[in-house]
Amino acid sequence: MSGVGKSALLHQTARRGYRTVDTDYCDYHETVDGEQLWREDRIAALLADDGPLIVSGTTRNQVVFYPLFDHIVLLSAPADVLVERLTTRTTNPYGKDPSQVEETLGYLETVEPLLREAATLEVVTTVPVAQVADIVLAHCL
Repeated sequence: MSGVGKSALLHQTARRGYRTVDTDYCDYHETVDGEQLWREDRIAALLADDGPLIVSGTTRNQVVFYPLFDHIVLLSAPADVLVERLTTRTTNPYGKDPSQVEETLGYLETVEPLLREAATLEVVTTVPVAQVADIVLAHCL
């Protein structure tokens, strides 16, 4: 979900020495029938590497890769927190357009419950990012 703190968590865990990948970048997506999906060849190659890896991203076809993940962590936040983060952040332009905020709020109702079903851990990101990282790393390592 946009605004939950995925990028902040990746930055925090990378600072601690863990390998991280944000699949929103580096050509991990392709457009199929107008929908952004993970490029299965690229994701499979990414996940074939040895060692701990923290991956961030959400697409409809991510379920194909669930068996390859040791843990699936859902980061969540209340709607009012998401709106505040999206409209005030300076590191990403997504959320400046009111339609993008509405889209994200719609995903809270439609997508987040599906993600929650598959998650091995949910962390509500209303605590400091260092604490979110502590929780995630304690669960996953």
